[in-house]
Amino acid sequence: MSDVQALILDWAGTVVDFGSFAPTSIFVEAFSRAYDFPVSLDEARQPMGLAKRAHITALGRLPSVDSRWQERFGHPMSDQEVEHLYRTFMPLQIEAVTNFATPIAGVLPVLAMLQQQGMRIGSCSGYPRQVMEALVPAAAEQGYTPDYWVASDDLKAGGRPGPWMALANVIELGIDGVHRCIKVDDSVPGITEGLNAGMWTVGLAVSGNEFGATWEEYQAMSEQAITARREPAKAKLQQAGAHYVIDTLADILPVIADINSRLQKGERP
Repeated sequence: MSDVQALILDWAGTVVDFGSFAPTSIFVEAFSRAYDFPVSLDEARQPMGLAKRAHITALGRLPSVDSRWQERFGHPMSDQEVEHLYRTFMPLQIEAVTNFATPIAGVLPVLAMLQQQGMRIGSCSGYPRQVMEALVPAAAEQGYTPDYWVASDDLKAGGRPGPWMALANVIELGIDGVHRCIKVDDSVPGITEGLNAGMWTVGLAVSGNEFGATWEEYQAMSEQAITARREPAKAKLQQAGAHYVIDTLADILPVIADINSRLQKGERP
């Protein structure tokens, strides 16, 4: 029997969408369409993990973006401009997200085995419900069906880095204690979410936002190139407090075994 009862999983960059391109590329497009204003993919990645309206606000406050915005418009990004960007972003994201629903290699067999053993698979996302209602069935068509999911705008308390979406999974899945849950995420706000919820946390250094490569790009990289990207991503997730950092969710089984051992010794996150 496993002392760990549930995995609480992020979506893009964790289970689907290797490299987390669906949200980042659409932020770039939304800024271009709404204001003919350029932001880079690297800039768009920096606030990743937050709810999408909060992500736009944080993106506008990045020093590099803020300086260009003020030079162009004469003032910092306003709430009204954030709202216009969000309204531009949403239909683009809903349209695009189904194209990024492909499960990350090796993940589905591991999750299927864990579910057969009685592990519950919960999930949460920085995506709002409108986007999740497009992504969830698209992912199901490709074989991914978590036991529960919650969107960033479902709860009055809010989204990441607060603990509320992770804790909603605990309630809905009927988990005995938060220390029996593992929160898995590719972003710093997602790791903080898990820590704030009192869970074990696992960061993903290769499949997600911090590594920032497509599956095809990753497959074509030399070991030296992979290490050059992996190590900064790993360090950032460790600095955020992740208890473990692995390459992809497909590598989770030894982590579960180690956490089970630690729980049996009375350790807690």
